[in-house]
Amino acid sequence: MLAIERRREILAKLNADGKVIVAELAKDFEVTEETIRRDLEKLDKEGLVSKTYGGAVSKHNTSLDLPYNIREGVNVIQKQSISDKISELIEDGERVMLDSSSTALYVLKKIKSKKNLTIITNSVKILIELADKSDWTVLSTGGVLKKSALSLTGSSAEKMIRSYHVDTAICSCKGLDTELGITDSNENDTLIKQAMFASAERRILALDSEKFDKKSFVKVCDFGAIDIIVTDSAPSEKWIGFCNEKGVDLIY
Repeated sequence: MLAIERRREILAKLNADGKVIVAELAKDFEVTEETIRRDLEKLDKEGLVSKTYGGAVSKHNTSLDLPYNIREGVNVIQKQSISDKISELIEDGERVMLDSSSTALYVLKKIKSKKNLTIITNSVKILIELADKSDWTVLSTGGVLKKSALSLTGSSAEKMIRSYHVDTAICSCKGLDTELGITDSNENDTLIKQAMFASAERRILALDSEKFDKKSFVKVCDFGAIDIIVTDSAPSEKWIGFCNEKGVDLIY
């Protein structure tokens, strides 16, 4: 099989499954893992996939609920840029809610230099990351463990979130659409985001610019339920005008 034919089949598999694993592809195509890595690197450079540790994910599938270890390695530079901007918005002593998105973990790492924060989160990764922060107050939502996402969800988690009032809630999503609103891929995660936004004075939506003009499976909320969108690069003039019309601050 020619390399170009193999890459087309890899793209077809990505389109169907949303993700591919290097070791599995090497076995399927009877080539070395290094050959597959070169294929994925070329597809990544062409903007067709997002290369991750051990595989790749589709850049265009907003409905797939990907495992956390894959999401964490996608669009790293964009997430770091977003977290830099959000860090500038957080002051010492704030009470902050963070969802279980991989973007929220990058934000958490950036604000670790702040003093005396109170963090409420349903993210297992964030709880582990904060194990050494003795000067912070860290509250877990509790709830049912969603193993693939390393998150805590369910009615008990929602009830815990709604029993608190915080300065800032920071959540991500899978898609933004001017008519449909803010959407995500999973109903349980969506309910957590809704509860966090309802419990905060300031609601920040953190997402990379590829999420604009995308629709996912479950509606999180309308634009009236958020105050700030933080993204990695300037969206279209249409979106800049739309956010201004809705009274949503746009930071990039």
